[in-house]
Amino acid sequence: MTEGGEDDRGRRRMSNTQIRTTNLIKQYSLGGSVFKALDGISLAIGKGDFFSIVGKSGSGKSTLMHILGLLDRPTEGRVFFANRDISTMDDTELATLRSNEIGFVFQSFNLLARTSSFDNVILPSVYTSKKYNVHMRAMDLLARVGLSDKLANTPSQLSGGQQQRVAIARALVNDPSVILADEPTGNLDSKSGEEVLALLEELHKEGKTVIIVTHDGDIAARADTTVRLADGKIALNASI
Repeated sequence: MTEGGEDDRGRRRMSNTQIRTTNLIKQYSLGGSVFKALDGISLAIGKGDFFSIVGKSGSGKSTLMHILGLLDRPTEGRVFFANRDISTMDDTELATLRSNEIGFVFQSFNLLARTSSFDNVILPSVYTSKKYNVHMRAMDLLARVGLSDKLANTPSQLSGGQQQRVAIARALVNDPSVILADEPTGNLDSKSGEEVLALLEELHKEGKTVIIVTHDGDIAARADTTVRLADGKIALNASI
């Protein structure tokens, strides 16, 4: 293999990377002492990957999720999103990138309590620079998740599984490249949880990058790639 061939292969790998981190450190000051929530995390998530981050409570997975989701910045280290170094971005640029490219699904759904399913779904459109017919897209997405007959229902009128499906529709409304799901089945019964996981797997097959943060090894095993965290570090062969 020539040097040029190796360079070309390296460039192709880089162009196919959705999120890359190098030596991430996140630390907090607690009562005069310093706590490292993340300690030297380097990883790469490819475009279209189904990727899971797994670990026990306190392992650092939620901290890592916030950094990968561009909700927080590391104390040290670098994060690249589609090969863009986020350390060079100001808060406005970071918020625009996050709104356009990342859809969030949370364990607690995070729906507005007095707001209809339809209005919950269109909410992220307020923050995006993308142009589209948001009303049509919201209706199409709610139909996709099987809730065409629940457009006017508020969260209290929906089951937990239905609320999470509204949350997934909301995550998709700006057509993001990445879906980041934090314990997406944590508050669901097994049947509803399976339906949500099946929907996330379907989105992955359509080309979305799906990242699931979980403490459940069975859920993590469904991903193509799994990173296990322990004490803020990537732990090979660590128990969950």
